[in-house]
Amino acid sequence: MAKSTFVYVVYIQAAPERIWKALLDGEFTRQYWAGENVSDWQPGSPWEHRRTDATRSVAVIGEVVEAIVPTRLVLTWADPSDRGNRARYSRVTLDLKAIGDMVELSVTHGDLDDTTPMAGAIAVGWPRVLSSLKSLLETGRALDTWARA
Repeated sequence: MAKSTFVYVVYIQAAPERIWKALLDGEFTRQYWAGENVSDWQPGSPWEHRRTDATRSVAVIGEVVEAIVPTRLVLTWADPSDRGNRARYSRVTLDLKAIGDMVELSVTHGDLDDTTPMAGAIAVGWPRVLSSLKSLLETGRALDTWARA
């Protein structure tokens, strides 16, 4: 099975603590991601990304691997249909590095199974989500993350 890694880096003019909160707090994620990230964010704990539409369905599941506030978060990531099949889980590492009055936010999404739609969805999804996060934190307005051309 072929595996790939997707890396995306964005620079955000905000404090690391504010970005950290925006990544984890459902109040924030609803605004720029159209979903809520739900967990207690302790290593070993489960996490879910739930849609904010009427279905409130779970879009992504995983486990918190590492959480170093406010500089590093590592998660496993999977489609809910793959629950229990750890071979299908990928791994997301979010690193926050303060540089002057901005933060370099690096997202490394690895162990992606190239035979599934997930790798393609990640390549579109992460840039849109992170651009919307940047816009929200810098201007107070999120982007229409899932707008169609």
